Amino acid sequence: MLSKLQAIAARYDELTELLSRSETLSDMEAWTKLTKERAEIEEITEAYRDYRKTEEEMKAAFEEAEHEQGEMRDMLLEEGYALKSSLAEKETALKILLLPKDKNDERNCTLEIRAGAGGEEAALFACELYRMYMGYCEKHRLKWEVIDLNETELGGMKEAIVSIEGKGAYKRLKYESGVHRVQRVPETESQGRIHTSTATVAVLPEAEEVEVEIKDDDIRVDLFRSSGAGGQKVNKTETAIRITHFPTGIVVTCQDERSQLKNKEKAFRVLRTRLYDYYNGKASSEEAQSRKSLVGTGDRSERIRTYNFPQSRITDHRIGLSLHSMEAFLSGELDEMINALARADTEARLTASAEN
Repeated sequence: MLSKLQAIAARYDELTELLSRSETLSDMEAWTKLTKERAEIEEITEAYRDYRKTEEEMKAAFEEAEHEQGEMRDMLLEEGYALKSSLAEKETALKILLLPKDKNDERNCTLEIRAGAGGEEAALFACELYRMYMGYCEKHRLKWEVIDLNETELGGMKEAIVSIEGKGAYKRLKYESGVHRVQRVPETESQGRIHTSTATVAVLPEAEEVEVEIKDDDIRVDLFRSSGAGGQKVNKTETAIRITHFPTGIVVTCQDERSQLKNKEKAFRVLRTRLYDYYNGKASSEEAQSRKSLVGTGDRSERIRTYNFPQSRITDHRIGLSLHSMEAFLSGELDEMINALARADTEARLTASAEN
């Protein structure tokens, strides 16, 4: 590990020297490329140099203690052991920095919520998840843009597709993909029996236009009139868009905007994102196996969380964490859960890295 870190630090110094040359400064494309590479390794270089400094201070304290006696020796030994403990923490931090980064972490993302088993109760739960994620995005200043919304007459929703923009949007929400289960007594239940319903959530990294090629011959674009629950948001003109991608069978519908052009732009954005997820999901068997050791595989059929209303308890089954704060959680207070999932993922990857 240390030899790898040494090589990274050497490259950082090399890039710093290259960026100071006049020929680099006059070539904007080269300067931008080198600046980006240097920025990517700056944090780990600084952490490594801080580690080496702490290591030298620890060795100096122990060496000096060998030549001292009494109170001075005790003080130097105490300092040395404190530095040794700090060194162990910094070594763990360096191992985390060396872990392969998810190339999609800093991307915007598309959030898809669909009612599952449970009829209208499932649709109401899907709507609560929709508001929960909207609250979370507001707290973290992430832009929330509705792509498509299919509501029911009783205030629930069959499906919602939302674009979320902001630094690290995908990184914040990527652990939310899967089946969310709710246990509660529906308002329509006269005998007070607890019902179980589900909703599925998918979080997909948003693709850039240049990353996914969509050939005209591979798609069909249909126009139709938008519709909504109880006559809401119904247009007399054909502004809604449906795009069918023949090679994959993916179908995208967008009817949220009253402008046909805006609906078309949004639909193509979602199609690019789903195609990016589809083709990137065809990983090698080795990579797929390694993902199984992480927190969640992104499999949308995996039951990840239960919301138990009678006990005001939210349990994430992947890490066994239970929180007893239903009202706050559903208002968007997800940080404790998301941070715990991120830590568990990091620990699992550190373990896997140590075994390889």
